[in-house]
Amino acid sequence: MMGQLRPIAVIARKEMRAYFGSPLALIFIGVFLAVTLFIFFWVDTFFGRNIADVRPLFSRLPTVLIFLVATLTMRQWSEEQRIGTLEVLLTLPVSRLHLVLGKLAAVVGLVTLTLALTLMLPITASILGDLDWGPVIGGYLAAILMVSAYAAIGLFVSSRTQNQIVALIVTVLICGALYAVGTSDITKFAGERLATVFEAIGIGSRFASIERGVIDLRDLVYYASLTTIFVVLNVVSVDMKRWGRGLQTAFYRRNTIGAVVLLAANLAILNAWLFPFSNIRLDLTDEGQFSLSEATVNVVKDLDEPLVMRAYISERTHPLLAPLTPRVEDLMGEYEVASGGMIKAEIIDPRNDEAVEREANQIYGIRPVPFRITDRYETSVVNSYFDILVRYGDQFVTLNFNDLIEVEPRPDGAPDVRLRNLEFDLTKSIKRVVSGFQSLDLVLGSLAEPIRLTAYVTPETLPESLQEVAQRIETVGADVQRSSGGGLVFEILDPDDPASGVTRRGLQEVHGLAPYQVSFFSGDSYYLHMVLDTGQESMLIYPSEDMTEADIRSSVDSAIRQLVPGFLKTVGLWLPHLNQEQSSAGERLPPISAWNLVYQHLTQSYDVSVVDLREGRVPSNVDVLVVVAPQDMTDKERFAVDQFLMRGGSAVIAAGRYMLSPLLVAGILAVDETEQGLDDVLASYGVKVGDRLVMDPQNEPLPAQVERRVGGFRVQEIQRVDYPLFVDVRRDGMAKESPITTDLPAVTLHWATALEVDQADADNREVVTLLRSTDQSWLSSFTDIEPDKTNFPEYGFPIEEDRQSSALAVSIRGSLDSFFKGKPSPLAAGGEDQAAEGQAFIETSPDSTRLVVIGSGAFLDDVALSFSQSLSADRYLFNLQFLQNSVDWLAEDEELLGLRSQGTYTRLLKPLDEREQTLWEAVNYIVALIAVMALGGTWAVKQRSERPMELSEEEEEEL
Repeated sequence: MMGQLRPIAVIARKEMRAYFGSPLALIFIGVFLAVTLFIFFWVDTFFGRNIADVRPLFSRLPTVLIFLVATLTMRQWSEEQRIGTLEVLLTLPVSRLHLVLGKLAAVVGLVTLTLALTLMLPITASILGDLDWGPVIGGYLAAILMVSAYAAIGLFVSSRTQNQIVALIVTVLICGALYAVGTSDITKFAGERLATVFEAIGIGSRFASIERGVIDLRDLVYYASLTTIFVVLNVVSVDMKRWGRGLQTAFYRRNTIGAVVLLAANLAILNAWLFPFSNIRLDLTDEGQFSLSEATVNVVKDLDEPLVMRAYISERTHPLLAPLTPRVEDLMGEYEVASGGMIKAEIIDPRNDEAVEREANQIYGIRPVPFRITDRYETSVVNSYFDILVRYGDQFVTLNFNDLIEVEPRPDGAPDVRLRNLEFDLTKSIKRVVSGFQSLDLVLGSLAEPIRLTAYVTPETLPESLQEVAQRIETVGADVQRSSGGGLVFEILDPDDPASGVTRRGLQEVHGLAPYQVSFFSGDSYYLHMVLDTGQESMLIYPSEDMTEADIRSSVDSAIRQLVPGFLKTVGLWLPHLNQEQSSAGERLPPISAWNLVYQHLTQSYDVSVVDLREGRVPSNVDVLVVVAPQDMTDKERFAVDQFLMRGGSAVIAAGRYMLSPLLVAGILAVDETEQGLDDVLASYGVKVGDRLVMDPQNEPLPAQVERRVGGFRVQEIQRVDYPLFVDVRRDGMAKESPITTDLPAVTLHWATALEVDQADADNREVVTLLRSTDQSWLSSFTDIEPDKTNFPEYGFPIEEDRQSSALAVSIRGSLDSFFKGKPSPLAAGGEDQAAEGQAFIETSPDSTRLVVIGSGAFLDDVALSFSQSLSADRYLFNLQFLQNSVDWLAEDEELLGLRSQGTYTRLLKPLDEREQTLWEAVNYIVALIAVMALGGTWAVKQRSERPMELSEEEEEEL
């Protein structure tokens, strides 16, 4: 084996000497490093992106390396032919294959050495943030494989011409065509099937697959095949130099060409045969981002009935969405395998089947999204599908375009379109439909008395446009009754029919139902109402003209879940009662705070109900209570929270002392201190909420309007201002042992106060500090939250001498003593009945009680989250994710905690000021310069140390 490799090594050393014998190699390396560093720091704005990854390093390599490799290979054979040394090489006792492989090894070796000198970039990213090394390893491997293919092509072209410029141009054209064929600029002109073929052929699409950190056998075989075929062509091309044109060599020529064609055909067949096998791969990313997690496998392996997972994706869609289709198909296939065949996964185009499209529209509420598409001849708007249906029994969940896709602007202004977190979305949907199906089957079937779903319809006066809606109601009602196991009875009644037993007056008195008017000028009226009645309470459902069967079914399911206990867990959300205040001019200011994002985020996994605790009770259907910015609470409301915990309930309390002031509407950044919250109650549980603000030099900047002079003019612009009141907690400040913070990249706590845990009480239960500020943080009584750079130029605020880390969020699991223990019940003041009931309150909770306390009430505010969103599109999601993880832990639904965080691929850099950013950029330039100089110096020393070959006496006499 070593004997076979030795000739290759000798040829490779000869070529490397040729490269370094002139300034060509150092110029090549120097130019490549300069261009790469400039693009990385300036064009792709590494520090502006604020993400700890090196995607910009690899994203442009396929095109940059085309020209660099073509430059290195253009002279390899062309120069040999031009100066006449090719004949000398061919007479050496070295095979043609060894000659070709030696030259290939030299080119690949030189480029690999050059790529190795860029390692300072990922090292910098790893020092400044939590870098995932999987994509880095994959990126370098993909680059080397791509270089080998480019070099094989370049060497073959160089062997066919004596002109180096011709070799350069032809190599660039061939490599450029192979790269471009798989890009969206080409595939957008083709249909889905042809686009898939183009992507399988394209070098760039294969590079992107490995670059993300997934070593796919198909990609390895592709690059090996491409390199092999052009190496063989190169060997044949060199061998052709000695071919004659006579009949004696005709047989040899035909056999050689036939063998090459046969080899190419076999390699093509091998790649086509391997293409469907998408599961033979190695995922190098942290936590296996591109492989099914254990949580997903546990969910799908125990399905009792077949589950349908269907992707509705149009063949003609936006070119930026088309490359995502294979990823959707691959992941759905993995679900099918992991489930043991219980999941049926399929991708269909509704445009090809009118019945399928009608079913998607009417039954599942799936509708196309308009996309503007520019093809070769025109610009048009196409209604395209990009949705996924998950159906189990009679339950289904649909994921539409907005649920699946995430769009971010690149530094060059082009959109970066990617899947949000497909595995989490699919697994969450599976859990939801399985839970809903089992609940409907078990809970409704176990009811002592069936609930009634009644549709009140007056067919005689019903407008023609609503006739179809009435038919949809009948269809949905019959389906629900059939699947309820006898737990639900559906009927349609006409209030105008005496035989129905109901009258219009009776509906008005019992349910408050008033008929609709047919028109303003007509005296006719009609009923198109639905009522769900459990016998104890009822809920009204109002169908409308545009409601599909899916919409009606969703409304019915939602009503059933709200009225019948035992379905999906319910989160009770308590929000402060905000009053309008007056400005200095006497105008009424609207409340500045809102929590719409919190509500929307929680509804993705739970039934969320905004609760009113003024009666002193938490609704019985609430599983987890979330209290945001508690303030102006009565004793009854505190009692409700306390007794909910005493009964073994679980709660998240965002209990910071400060929240945004309505003065923000007038352009004044200010906070108000909250009063009459849950501070005393929490203190009785062993958690004291401080009254001073936490400031930290590690913080999320505040987007502020700054005035500066440009050419004598004053210009207003938005800049990132260091703002220590936005405490930026990174992974080193999070509890590594808690599932709440596992793999959570960062959390920003706005205007936070410190928490102190009573260690004496903590010994009797499990207390975990979830979030902490850095050791350089301090507590401040400075209540003016506007940064003052004039008096405090470093951070805009005075710095306290006493610096130490502060706890910002804690979790507690174990028994708690009631705040009202030994005190009269607040309900006792309401009369004898309430007094009797109030005396029975619980004084000690069970060991199963769970509580999460957070030292900020503003970190979930829509306005505060908008600050984060303006700096980074993903950043605000971390706060919502922290809350979602807390709710999952409290609801003991920890299965998806790690899976949800797995989708948080945005790994942020450590906070750096402009001086530190410039320093790190300069370090990379200096290291690159030193590396080039060291390489040149080393090679020069090596050349000087070489001694000329000594001649024998006979050779000297001949000379």
